[in-house]
Amino acid sequence: MATKRDLVWKRKTAMLIRWLHIYLSMLSFAIVFFFAVTGLTLNHADKFGDQLKSTQEKGRLDSNWVNATDTTRIDKMRIVEYLREAHHIHSALSDFRIEDDQVGISFKGPGYEADAFVSRQTGKYDLTQTSAGFVGLINDLHKGRDTGHGWSVFIDVSAVLLTLVSLSGMILILFLKRRRTAGLIVATFGLIVAWLIYRIWIK
Repeated sequence: MATKRDLVWKRKTAMLIRWLHIYLSMLSFAIVFFFAVTGLTLNHADKFGDQLKSTQEKGRLDSNWVNATDTTRIDKMRIVEYLREAHHIHSALSDFRIEDDQVGISFKGPGYEADAFVSRQTGKYDLTQTSAGFVGLINDLHKGRDTGHGWSVFIDVSAVLLTLVSLSGMILILFLKRRRTAGLIVATFGLIVAWLIYRIWIK
């Protein structure tokens, strides 16, 4: 039989778990909403996806930066910064390729990419910028594609938060004597449904 001390401990623990669950849920509300919506747009990309928009531009930079005879003297930093400033490119540099007759530079970000090809003889270049629109942007954010280290850390933190929300909710139901059985039955039912969907339609 539970003692008064046990009852007090259970009550305080239940209050703490409830507090954690409520405020973790509120803290992660925007995260849950974002990944729920983008999960839908990813799963139905044919309906929600924006059409790719491409623009092509030409230009010329200092031919000394893409030295025609000595690859070791190619000024990568100046080339990259020039393209960024001239064409308002904010995405990260993903590739810098040096070939015999040209230099290829690629920038990539969520829902966006830009590719430039510079002649090593003249410094003339062709630049193609491609945008996937707002839906393409949020889909790439969901996947963590071309988003950089900072967003990767954010996804990890989001995963931890969602795990804590789930666990605190499960622990909380164990303290609710009147709803414990029903809650565990519903949770088990959800697990079985997910497993059956996997077994029937996937595996």
